Amino acid sequence: MAGGGGRPRCPPGALLAVAAVVVAAGWVRAEQKEEQSIDLIGKNEVYGDTRHEVNVYVKVFTNSPFLVCMDLALSQERIIDPSYLWIGPDGRDLQGQSYVNLTETGKLMVMGFMVPMSGAYTCTLSHKVIETTTQEEIEMVEAYKFMVYAYREADHAYQVSVRFSTTGCRLKTNGLFIEVLNKILNSTIAPLTCHITESSYKCHSIRTPKNGLQYELFVNFLVNPFALGWEEVCLEVPFDCEDVTNRRVRQAAERIGKFFHQLKQALKHEFHTVPTIQYVDNSFSMTPIDSCRPGFGKNHHTHQNCASCCVVCGPGTYSPNNEVTCRTCARLQARTYGARSC
Repeated sequence: MAGGGGRPRCPPGALLAVAAVVVAAGWVRAEQKEEQSIDLIGKNEVYGDTRHEVNVYVKVFTNSPFLVCMDLALSQERIIDPSYLWIGPDGRDLQGQSYVNLTETGKLMVMGFMVPMSGAYTCTLSHKVIETTTQEEIEMVEAYKFMVYAYREADHAYQVSVRFSTTGCRLKTNGLFIEVLNKILNSTIAPLTCHITESSYKCHSIRTPKNGLQYELFVNFLVNPFALGWEEVCLEVPFDCEDVTNRRVRQAAERIGKFFHQLKQALKHEFHTVPTIQYVDNSFSMTPIDSCRPGFGKNHHTHQNCASCCVVCGPGTYSPNNEVTCRTCARLQARTYGARSC
């Protein structure tokens, strides 16, 4: 039997596939395709797997976790005369590159991760196994492939729906009321560089069992984080701009929720009398709406372990705007990651 660095080899067909994902905090979860799951958490490290590529998601402008040029089982063994060869997405040897931290034990960190850094990172581990009886040295070669993707947090907006009772659907005061309401809401959230967009309303007649025919205004609008001046706010923290805008729009949504909670008193103060248009109790609802920056999109099938992330569009796909999906190129293929056009 082999000893001193050998390990039993399993036939590939007998092994289960494992998918690994790196989250923003820098730890890794690997899930088997059966019910059982294990956590591969090792001081911000992602282990390879000889059976398949490992998916890794790195937030733009941050450092990747360490990609380990061995699998978890091999890492628990003594390895004789190991040597490591890391190749980047462009096919070049990563040794000596200024944007990587490559340790003597074969761990690779990509620093200040940018969109063009996305792609396949492959490592070849060479080491020796010495036969216990004959002391014969056998050269072993292991290959590991990591698919590393840049991602951003999704930009959030909030779709708001609310209803008001009115005395009729053809009243001019209905439209005037919506204008005043929008002004109040915009002034409430303006300090957060957020604003109200896509505001609309419809009036419907409603028959109720107890009160007969009534009229209600169904109002919808979007709480948007990109009001005039939002770019200046982002200049202070350009690397995590979506974090800043998401925090601001969440605060804006909370202010609007508080406003409608206190709306009866607010309307009396604004109109100085009991208004003919009144808020329908408990009609306020708010739904988060996600969007991705150009060159990024969501794909629940391809990137199941980062389903809420806006992942960089892969070769052959593109995203020209703030949609949440990457489009497929019809003819001319986009050969790069993060394409905004074909």
